[in-house]
Amino acid sequence: MREIVHIQVGQAGNNIGSKFWEVISDEHGIDPTGSFHGDTDLQLERINVYYNEATGGRFVPRSVCVDLEHSTMDTLRSGPFGRLFRPDNFIFGEQGAGNNYAKGRYTEGAELADVVLDTVRREAEGCDLLQGFQVVHSIGGGTGSGMACLLLEKIREEYPDRIISTFTVIPSPKVSDTVVEPYNATMAIASLIETSDETYIIDNEALHDICYRTLKLASPSYGDLNHLISAVMAGVTTCMRFPGQLNADLRKIKVNMVPFPRLHFFIPGFAPLTSRGDRVYRNYTVPELVQQLFDAKNLMAACDPRRGKYLTVASIFRGRMSTREVDEQMVNIQDRNSSYFVEWIPNNVKTAVCDIPPRGLKMCATFIGNNTAIQELFKRIGEAFSAMFRRKAFLHWYTGEGMEENEFREAESNMIDLISEYQQYEHATADEDSDATDDDNY
Repeated sequence: MREIVHIQVGQAGNNIGSKFWEVISDEHGIDPTGSFHGDTDLQLERINVYYNEATGGRFVPRSVCVDLEHSTMDTLRSGPFGRLFRPDNFIFGEQGAGNNYAKGRYTEGAELADVVLDTVRREAEGCDLLQGFQVVHSIGGGTGSGMACLLLEKIREEYPDRIISTFTVIPSPKVSDTVVEPYNATMAIASLIETSDETYIIDNEALHDICYRTLKLASPSYGDLNHLISAVMAGVTTCMRFPGQLNADLRKIKVNMVPFPRLHFFIPGFAPLTSRGDRVYRNYTVPELVQQLFDAKNLMAACDPRRGKYLTVASIFRGRMSTREVDEQMVNIQDRNSSYFVEWIPNNVKTAVCDIPPRGLKMCATFIGNNTAIQELFKRIGEAFSAMFRRKAFLHWYTGEGMEENEFREAESNMIDLISEYQQYEHATADEDSDATDDDNY
């Protein structure tokens, strides 16, 4: 089996992670006590990818839950699926990171890191064939940015040949929780550029927009936002969890999606998204799903893909449908929107199809786009960062925990380099490159 170890860090990470486990437990027919009550053997065929089998046929998520304060863990334990998780895999500190990257990275988080790594190691050693790690965190706070990055670096050192995939919630201008978010986010992004293999960027602002405009929810709660994120996470991981007609796993997604090692930040999307009232009036077809997938309104990062170009795209379809129809529709959309795809990567859309739809839908699709427009997000964070850093505002909280000013400068320049790489590939054309290679040959 090709197993995945799941790690959820910080308050947001644990809330999203627990929702993800609820959704996939439901899909695999596992109840809150870990017993199987499914209706087909397909639900058990690849259950070992995410679950360990304990005595008495009980299934336990291969999940490590980490936070620097215990309140999140208490909520998780007392929630509907609290008894599903292994009690040893809840690891928490007492002090909290106080929205401070340095605390999560160098002081409070560093004290707890070895305990977390021992637990991760134990889970990894229990696997037959470890495929990789999946980390869920947000980078606005202290634990999700500082401690998650510390863990990622240590995991990367220890398992250099395994894939690390992260679901990263980034701060957005309209939905801001803390003043020092730009500092935490910039430091975390600089670290993710080096440590992660594929990062799905999720943005609260885009999720709020989807809830207001598309789902017609008057006052969306974090529960609604987490439900959207878990739909994407369940979609992205479908092909690893169920047998399908065209499979995609962590490594295939990486090979098809990442043209250059540093450009591994993806924009996720999901279809169909409709309000509850509208659902009964629709019958979804493959063309309609494909249409929605490429619609900017369905994407979960607040940047407009029409302002950039797609380097690569992957789409994962679920439900009974003909692969031929899916392929035709994907080719159609590329032909119609060819100006939004870079011309020097031909056939840059990968498709996977799995027969098993999620509960309550006949068919659905998940979108993963590697688009140069994502630089807008990094620019936005970078501008807020430099505005504060020029005045050295709030810096003493970080230097007091043992950080140096130089680390801030390095992180900023790393992110600026990333932005300029996206710009360079957005404007590159096939002709330019062929001229350059001819010159090199002479």
